[in-house]
Amino acid sequence: MTYLRAAAVGLFALAPLPALAHPHVFAEARLEVVAGADGNVAELHNVWRFDEMFSSSVILDFDKNTDLKLDEAELAELGETMRTSLADYSYFTTITMNGETVDVTKPDVLHVTLQDNQLLVIFAIKPVKPVPVKGRLTFGIYDPTMYTSIDFPTDEDLAVKGEGFGHCQHKVVRPDPDEIIEQNSATLTDAFFNDPTGTDMTKLFATRLELTC
Repeated sequence: MTYLRAAAVGLFALAPLPALAHPHVFAEARLEVVAGADGNVAELHNVWRFDEMFSSSVILDFDKNTDLKLDEAELAELGETMRTSLADYSYFTTITMNGETVDVTKPDVLHVTLQDNQLLVIFAIKPVKPVPVKGRLTFGIYDPTMYTSIDFPTDEDLAVKGEGFGHCQHKVVRPDPDEIIEQNSATLTDAFFNDPTGTDMTKLFATRLELTC
């Protein structure tokens, strides 16, 4: 596999070397799940703030006029590159409906800005099919390659919005990695630790929002 470094946004386009199955890029996130008037989940609103080192590398790679900043055109190009390449990873988004995984649509646009020398990415995505606000629902953001660490600083950064969630109970689950490994030792093989891209087990470690409606 090609090492994720040809360009900063290669993070979203290529897979890392198996030996590098741990985070190298860090982002703080906020996820807001929005209920629609029709009784279904309408959208997932995302805000990601990347670490300064990764943000600096992005500036170097997309600063076409070499003025050491990104203008509107350069930010738009970056957003479109990310919008295209992240599709291969479902925008790091996992949705389950009563245990069934639901994919997401491609967002219309990824809005990218720089604040305090950090890359800020804002976008909204939708489930590919109706997700009724009933039963057991889960929502999470994680990188299946484990190259990027997506962190929610507080439980309030995983939130619901809309009257449709009024009858639901929700909680934020932050799995303990040691417990996950112990509980799943029979299924977490060497293949997982060497190449997590070949498995779907990384979601066990991801912080998630669980709803019971």
